[in-house]
Amino acid sequence: MPTEIAPDVYDITCAERDGKRFRVFLLTAGTPTLFDAGLADTVDAVADGIESVGVEPERLVVTHGDGDHVGGFDGVVDRYDLETWVPAETDLDADHEPDHRYGDGDRIGRFRAVHVPGHKPDNHALIDADAGVAVLGDAVSGADQRGLPAGYFHLPPAVYSRDLNEAEENLDRLLTYEFDVGLVYHGSSVTEGARDTLDRYVNFPGKPT
Repeated sequence: MPTEIAPDVYDITCAERDGKRFRVFLLTAGTPTLFDAGLADTVDAVADGIESVGVEPERLVVTHGDGDHVGGFDGVVDRYDLETWVPAETDLDADHEPDHRYGDGDRIGRFRAVHVPGHKPDNHALIDADAGVAVLGDAVSGADQRGLPAGYFHLPPAVYSRDLNEAEENLDRLLTYEFDVGLVYHGSSVTEGARDTLDRYVNFPGKPT
């Protein structure tokens, strides 16, 4: 079932397996936009969540090319009449070609794309600074993914990432923008003071200058 974790922001769980939770986000303000497509076999679960929200998406934005983000691409495109946006760097193995390729700094409706490589080379965040909402892709995870308290950010696990040093260095790029809500795909999202929370994580006391 979907959870409205902030106004017009819905967290849709599409699978829970082996202690892992997989999700997509549906943002309904303005042009209703689905962020990521879930796994290949969770399209029905994503659709059930969308039906529960009661607002069908008109746009699909992919943050990066990991299987839990693009596996359901063809399925959700077949089910809904979606305008699709995929990072320029993403090698998309799908029957449908994306309508648009995007890169760092591009606008997608209300959102600004921010390239945040490290976890994967094509990882992007999408930030609506006016609404104060940032879809962070896998730039960070919720700290509770690693057994720490919820409400904080942590780098994604190294076992799933290409280069955590690069991932950490690029987090500074997100601090250029203002956002109160930081949406993550693994662990819990931060729904209040997200930019300041990330700033404290990036610029920790004693960090070399």
